[in-house]
Amino acid sequence: MSINDNASLDTSRMGGGGGGRGRGPVVAGGGIVGLIIAVILVLTGNGDMLNGGGAPQDTSAQGGDNRLAEKCRTGADAKKDRECLMVLGENSLHDFWSQQPDLAKALEGANQQFRGPDKVVVYTGQTQSQCGTASNQVGPFYCPVDERIFIDTDFFDIMEQQLGAQDGTLAELYVLAHEYGHHIQNVYGVLDEAQKDPQGASSGAVRVELMADCFAGMWIQDATQTKDANGQVLLTDISEADVKNAMGAAKSVGDDEIQKKSGGGVNPEGWTHGSAKARQAWLLRGMKAESVGSCDTFEVADPNNI
Repeated sequence: MSINDNASLDTSRMGGGGGGRGRGPVVAGGGIVGLIIAVILVLTGNGDMLNGGGAPQDTSAQGGDNRLAEKCRTGADAKKDRECLMVLGENSLHDFWSQQPDLAKALEGANQQFRGPDKVVVYTGQTQSQCGTASNQVGPFYCPVDERIFIDTDFFDIMEQQLGAQDGTLAELYVLAHEYGHHIQNVYGVLDEAQKDPQGASSGAVRVELMADCFAGMWIQDATQTKDANGQVLLTDISEADVKNAMGAAKSVGDDEIQKKSGGGVNPEGWTHGSAKARQAWLLRGMKAESVGSCDTFEVADPNNI
């Protein structure tokens, strides 16, 4: 994957935090086994889903915005630093989704304008979201209460070393694109389907996750067309090897693959994200999609078999 060294990075929609010890997270769903690339569905601001209570805390601790602004200025920085790569990814995703005609039409009908996530928060160790404690044990997630995405970039090492994903720029950006897809679902008003039906091979939760994979594929399809504020492209090439790595990342976080690695048998009744095959299939469908409607996982009888 080729990054334009001269592209300008915009950190204004980024946040930072972490480093605090805090309480160890008691993670609903079994930690990394159950919540990898998770969407945390807490639809009121009162609950702490991960720690069982406690007031929401500010996630902008330690001057994350200023820190990123100082070190993440150009595409060349994104090549050297994972946090800067997340900045570039956010910039590309914001440009892509802000120009989607289907989304624009839907928002116009609802008398709304496009809004990206409030922040994409990159951190180390632990930080607090209004959905609870964020850590690499939980995995990247989107919190709809504050409309923020949380990513500890150390998670990518876990994904590669423990889950068998291949190292690669697009594989890591796929994770961010998936979480951004949850925000788009929130904008569309379909995200809460996961909470209504939270478990099982054909559950609302699985359908929501596979739709987010499809949305990530839509971005991959047009990622080389996305531009910075000055009109320069952010990404100049996506190779077959890049796509293979992204597909491998999708496979590595399939529920069946995670269940196998945890030492148990495959149990579709416990799925929350979809099978490895389905995650790859919906990601690929997104890469070929002509509209958001192609990613409607609720229109198929079995989202794990398309």
